[in-house]
Amino acid sequence: MRTRPSVLSRGLPHFSSRLSTQGLTPHGVGYLDRTMLSSLFTKVVHLRAGLFIGALMLLCGCTTIPELGMVTDSGITHRSIVVRLNEQKAFLYHYGRLVAVSEVSTGREGYATPAGKYRVVQKDIDHRSTVYGAYVKDGRVVKANVNVTKDKKPPGAVFVGAPMPYFLRISGAIGLHAGHVPGYPASHGCIRLPPREARRFYYAVQVGTPVTIYR
Repeated sequence: MRTRPSVLSRGLPHFSSRLSTQGLTPHGVGYLDRTMLSSLFTKVVHLRAGLFIGALMLLCGCTTIPELGMVTDSGITHRSIVVRLNEQKAFLYHYGRLVAVSEVSTGREGYATPAGKYRVVQKDIDHRSTVYGAYVKDGRVVKANVNVTKDKKPPGAVFVGAPMPYFLRISGAIGLHAGHVPGYPASHGCIRLPPREARRFYYAVQVGTPVTIYR
C-alpha cells in the first residue's frame, strides 16, 4: 500500500533547491547535510503556522483571550479584576499581567459605585434585578423602568426584573454584568460591561477572585 509523503518530505526537495540558489547546498559555497536541512525546514513550517494563527486572532479581534488560560490552569486561578471609576474601565489580570481591558459604566450621581476591596461572592449567568425592571400584565409591559421599592404595582401586573447577564456579585446588590455602556456613569451602582467583555470576565474568574475598585 502506498503511503502519502509527509509535509516535510514533500516540501524538502523544493526547499533544498531554493537554498541551492543562495549558495547554501553542496552546489554552492556552503554545505548543509540532510538532517540539518530537515531541521531548518521544520522550523520554517512552525514559524509560518504561528504567524497564520496570530493573523486569525487579530482578524477575530481576539488579541487577548483570558479563556485560553483554561488549557493550562483551569482558567480561573491567580486572576484579579481592577475597576477605575475615573477612567470608566475594568482590567483583568492574570499572575499580575494585564490580559484584558473593557469600557464600563458605573453608578451615576446618587448611585455611586463604592470604591474598595472586594471578592466575587456569586456568579449568576442569567441574573435579573430584584429591584429594577418593569411591571408586566398579560405579556405586555404596562410600566417600564420601575423601582419596586418606590413604584406601586398596577392591579394584575407582575414585576419582571431587568436582565443582568454574566453577573459577578461583589457586595450586596453590586456586581459586574453585561449592560448598556454609553461612555459615562449611568447605572444604579453596578458595573456594566459590553456583552462580549462581560462574558469574557465571567468565564475568566471564579468565586473568591479579588476585585478592587479605585476612584
